[in-house]
Amino acid sequence: MKEKILIIEDEKKLAHVMGLYLKKEGYDVFYAYDGLEGEEFIENNSYDMVILDIMMPKKDGWSLLKKIKSICNDTKVILTTARGEEDDRIFGLELGADDYMVKPLSMRELVLRVNLRIKTKTNNVNNTLIFDNLTINQSNREVLENNKKINLTPKEFELLLFLCKNPNQVFNRSEVLDKIWGYDFMGDTRTVDTHIKNLREKIKFCANHIKTVWGVGYKIDIN
Repeated sequence: MKEKILIIEDEKKLAHVMGLYLKKEGYDVFYAYDGLEGEEFIENNSYDMVILDIMMPKKDGWSLLKKIKSICNDTKVILTTARGEEDDRIFGLELGADDYMVKPLSMRELVLRVNLRIKTKTNNVNNTLIFDNLTINQSNREVLENNKKINLTPKEFELLLFLCKNPNQVFNRSEVLDKIWGYDFMGDTRTVDTHIKNLREKIKFCANHIKTVWGVGYKIDIN
């Protein structure tokens, strides 16, 4: 059965170019051209993913993102916008977006991000993420690699989960501290480096996939 993707985008030409590339990947694609039309689609149908423009007529993408997550939190959402400010990106991720792309869009990158999000296995029964031989059970906070339990501290687990939920996105140390340790954390940013080092030492998957982006921060590279 084909996965269903809803594109909510007021630029019709852009929407149909995105749709053309996604159809070639084997997805069923549907279109809405303003916020209210998108809301109607969301309320009456289910989708594996929504590609959602933020600045739209009639209803903005922030409101629709909240609506989507309230109806079905498992629906993946990629936000698209001409605004690339850090605050907007963080705000979108905190609202529940799974990814964030700044226009003008690369169609090859869009397809890659869609494939990564949809094809990442999620078990709804025990709320589990699976990457290769790595299994992350969010319900009991258990991590297995090659079916062997990995002992992590609470912050190591939260950092691993955060990176795996946001593959191929680069986060600077301040962003990671805010997300994992909280906005009022007063410690050293090198805390992030220490926890990344621990994850790489404890988990082979992390040693292979957590990449340092020099001068910026870290990302988990999943191709």
